[in-house]
Parts: sequence; C-alpha cells; structure tokens
Amino acid sequence: MRLTFLGTGSAGGVPLWGCDCTVCTRARIDTSVRRLPNCAVLEAGDVRLLIDAGVMDIAERFPAGTLSSILITHFHADHVQGLFHLRWGTGSLDAFAPHDADGCADLYKYPGPLNFTHLSKFETFCVGDVRITPVPLVHSKPTLGYCIEYKDAKLAYLTDTRELPPATVSFLKEWRPHTICLDCTYPPGIEGKRNHFDLLEAIAIGADYPDSNIVLMHISHRLDEWLMNHPETMTEQFSIARDSEFIDCPEST
Repeated sequence: MRLTFLGTGSAGGVPLWGCDCTVCTRARIDTSVRRLPNCAVLEAGDVRLLIDAGVMDIAERFPAGTLSSILITHFHADHVQGLFHLRWGTGSLDAFAPHDADGCADLYKYPGPLNFTHLSKFETFCVGDVRITPVPLVHSKPTLGYCIEYKDAKLAYLTDTRELPPATVSFLKEWRPHTICLDCTYPPGIEGKRNHFDLLEAIAIGADYPDSNIVLMHISHRLDEWLMNHPETMTEQFSIARDSEFIDCPEST
C-alpha cells in the first residue's frame, strides 16, 4: 500500500502570497520546498483512492477511469477545490464524505459525475479489497479521518483537526496502524483559537502510539521556518511530509 502526497501545505500553501519570510522567499526559487494544499493518492492492488482534492489540476493528473473513488475529509475549499473542474465532465465517480449539509459552494447542486455518499463514523466500507473506516475529528466543519487497511497494512490519515475525540483515540490504539499521517500546522507558541495541531501537540499524540510512524502534514510556512531553527525537536518516530514524496506501508509480520 503506497500513499503519495500531492500536497502537504496548509490552506495558504508555501510560498504564502505576500510573505517574505525565509521559507517563502526560498520556495519562490526552489520548487522542492513548495507546498500545495494538503491532499494525497493511495494505491493498493487495483485500487487508487484520491484523498481530498486540494490541488487544482486533478483533472489533468487523473484522466477519467484512473481513480477508483475519492475520500473527502471535509468541505473546506482547500480540500475540495479540484473537484470543481471534474464536475463538468462525464461518467461516474464515487466521492465519500462526512455529513455536511452545506458542503462547499454549489458542489451538491451541480455534482456532474461525482456521486456523493455521506459516511457515518466507525462504519467500515470497502473499495475493492481496501477496507476504510471513517473516524471523527474535531475541526470547524464536520470532518473525518480515514483508517485504511489493505491485507495487513494499516494507515491512518488524520488531517485538519485540533483534537482527537476519545472514541478515535481508542479505535487507533486497538487498530494499531503502521503509519499515522497527522495534521501539524503550527510551531509551538501560537496563541489564540486554532483548528489545527501545533508541533508539541502532535508529538504528544505520537507518544500514545509508540509503535506507529508519525508523518506530519498540513504544514504552514511558520512551522517550516521554526523547524529550520530547531531540527533537534524531531525524533526518529516523526517525519515531515513533502509534496510528491510517498510512503510504502508494509504488511504486518
């Protein structure tokens, strides 16, 4: 089972428009450190799942017939904006999503080939041989994480959350994923109301799952800049996702 990150950035991406911080200035020159909006594609056997659609060129990256389904974590624009191009196409493509009466703009009204199915938390479903269990997250819109299993390989994709509900914590501890891809938008010390984890909060979550590899994603330019000056903060359990990089999730032994 392979997960490829199409984008690993927070809503504004890197470089952030109008920002002249060290990270954003570098990213305008060095494309390898840029970050598109957070989304990924998972491949397992004959199944190819798009997780969110934050990048704008989904239609170009994935010609008709090359995706099995789409998993939508929530309906903020930076996670579904690529779908607006698909809906003028033809054919049929299943899009699984949380219950959200509002959705995003008029996607529900004019879905085109997108067949939206609203999911219930902890009710497992299958796409081909891939088992998917949606788990609730705490965010400013209804949001689901996805625990994805193929044969014995297990990966949890948990983006856009400020808290893991107790039921989600319990499920993950019993399920024991090899890899947890975890929201981590901010460096330590960010004050005020937040809808995303900071680095110390993400590290604390990792301590609850010592046997899992933790891959941090939904990264802001502020966290990138902080990590440039504090590389010693990261331990072997943690890694930082990068656009176009992939993770191979092995079967249990």
